[in-house]
Amino acid sequence: MQGLMQFHPLMISSAIEFAALYHGDTEVVSRRVEGDIHRSNYATINRRAKQVAQALDALGLAQSARVGTLAWNGYRHFELYYGVSGSGRVLHTLNPRLHPEQLAWIVNHAEDEVLAFDMSFLPLVKAVASKLPTVKHFIALCDAAQLPADSGIPNLQSYEAWLAPNGGDYTWPVFDENLAAGLCYTSGTTGHPKGVLYSHRSSMLHALASAATDVIGICSRDTVLPVVPMFHVNAWGLPYLMPMVGAKVVFPGAALDGKSIYELFESEGVTMSAGVPTVWQMLLAYMDANQLKLSTMKRTVIGGSACPPAMLDAFRDRYGVTVNHAWGMTEMSPLGTFGTLKGTQLHASADAQRATLLKQGRAVFGVDMKIVDGEGHELPRDGVAAGDLMVRGSWIIEQYYRGEGGSILDADGYFSTGDVATLDADGFMQITDRSKDVIKSGGEWISSIDVENIAMAHPAVAMAACIGVRHPKWDERPMLVVVKKPNVEVSAQDILHFYEGKIAKWQIPDAVQFVDAIPLGATGKMQKTKLREMFKEFTLSA
Repeated sequence: MQGLMQFHPLMISSAIEFAALYHGDTEVVSRRVEGDIHRSNYATINRRAKQVAQALDALGLAQSARVGTLAWNGYRHFELYYGVSGSGRVLHTLNPRLHPEQLAWIVNHAEDEVLAFDMSFLPLVKAVASKLPTVKHFIALCDAAQLPADSGIPNLQSYEAWLAPNGGDYTWPVFDENLAAGLCYTSGTTGHPKGVLYSHRSSMLHALASAATDVIGICSRDTVLPVVPMFHVNAWGLPYLMPMVGAKVVFPGAALDGKSIYELFESEGVTMSAGVPTVWQMLLAYMDANQLKLSTMKRTVIGGSACPPAMLDAFRDRYGVTVNHAWGMTEMSPLGTFGTLKGTQLHASADAQRATLLKQGRAVFGVDMKIVDGEGHELPRDGVAAGDLMVRGSWIIEQYYRGEGGSILDADGYFSTGDVATLDADGFMQITDRSKDVIKSGGEWISSIDVENIAMAHPAVAMAACIGVRHPKWDERPMLVVVKKPNVEVSAQDILHFYEGKIAKWQIPDAVQFVDAIPLGATGKMQKTKLREMFKEFTLSA
C-alpha cells in the first residue's frame, strides 16, 4: 500500500517564489563592484530572475544548456542563480582565482554557451574569450553606461540592457526534479578538475537539511552575510536557504577585507555569517587594532579549513559570537557535518565543550557516514580509530560530470572523501589526515601534482615533490622539495620565478627546500608522508 499524498517536484524556483510571496519586502543588500550600496528585495529579485529566464529563452538556449558565471556575491549573481536554474538551464559558477588556462579548460569542458561576469573580471575574460569556442554570448553584469566602448570582446552586452526587453511576466516551469540545476568543478583532485552536477532535488534537500536548528538554522528574523563566495560550492547552499526562510541578505561583493566586512555587519545589523578562516582572521585583526565591538552579530559558520582554537576563543570570549564548525566537499553540495553541542554535552566542562566544538561536527540528517580500514572494513565509532571517511546521501555525488574518473562509489553506494578521520559515539567527526596529496590554502585546494609537473619542466630539477606546510594566515601553503640535477646551480628564487605565467599566483609555492634525495616506496612512488615528517616543524612566516 502506498501513501495517498500529493507529489510536487522539488524546484529551485520555488524558493524565490515563496520568498517573493511571503517575504517580498525583505531586503537584499549588495555592495557592488562599483563601490556603492544597492538595495533590492525578494519580490524584485524574483521578477528580475524571471527576466533572466526570458532573456535566455530569447537566446534560444535549450534545456540543460550551461550558463557560466564569473561574479562576486551580489544581487545580479543572485538573480542568475534563479533565472538560469529556474528556467531549466544549468548554472555553472566559475572560480576567478584560477589561472586563465585552467579557467578556459573548465569552460570548454562544460561547454558553456553564455558567460556572465562582473566588470572586475573583464581583463580575465578578455584574456580567454578567444579560447572559448562554445561561448556565444558574453554578458557584463553592469548598466549599459558602464560598458566600455572597446571591450575587446565581440558582441558584449550589459546585463541591464539584456534584461530590459523582458517584463518578467513569466511562469516558472515545472519539470523532473532530477534535472541538472548547477555545476561546480573541484580542484581537490589530481589532474584536470572534475565537474559535480547538482540537481533541483539535491539542492532543495540540502537547503531543507541546512535549515534545521541543529544545523545552519537561520530564520526570517536573521540578517545573513555570506562571506563564502557564490562561486565556491554555491556559497554552501545559502542562496537557496536564505529565501526559503525569508532572511534578510547582505552581499559583500569583492570587498572582503576586515574593515569592509565590519562596516556591513554594523550598518546592516548582520546576525549571522559564514566563511573560511582567512576572512575571519582579517576581521578579528581589524577589530582588535581599532578596539571595536560587534553589536548584532551572534553566530558564524566556519568551514573550508579547520577553525584555529585561538579564533574560536576570540570570537566567543571577546565578541560574544558563537562559532560553528562545518565540513563538506564540492561533491557533497557541500554540507556533511555541523558542529553544535547535544543536550547531554551542555553540562560538560568548558574545556570538554571546546574540544568537541573544535572537531568538524556531527553528521547532518540525510548524510550517512562511516570510516573504513584499508580493506574496506568499517571501524568503530570510538573517537580513536582513524580510517578513510566514506559518505552517501541524497545530495552526494554519484558520478562526475561526463563520467570522469569512472565508478567512484563502493558496493554500498559510499563515496570516498579522501580524508582520514575519526568518529565518536556522539557522531562527531574529526579529520586527522588527508589521503589525497592536495594542499588546502585559505579554503582553496591546490593540486600538488600540478605544482610538481611545472617544477619538473625546469632544466635544473631532477625530482620535485610538493607538500603542505603550516602557515599562520592561510592554514597551510605549498612548499616544493627539490633534488637538483648533478653539476647544476639553481636557486630557490630561480625555481619560483619559473612558475610565473604558468599557474595562478596564489598556487605558486611559498618556499623551496633542496634535498639530496626524495624517499621512494617499493613501487617507485614518492613517499610524501615521510617528507611531511621531515618538515613537520617547518612553518612559513605571515
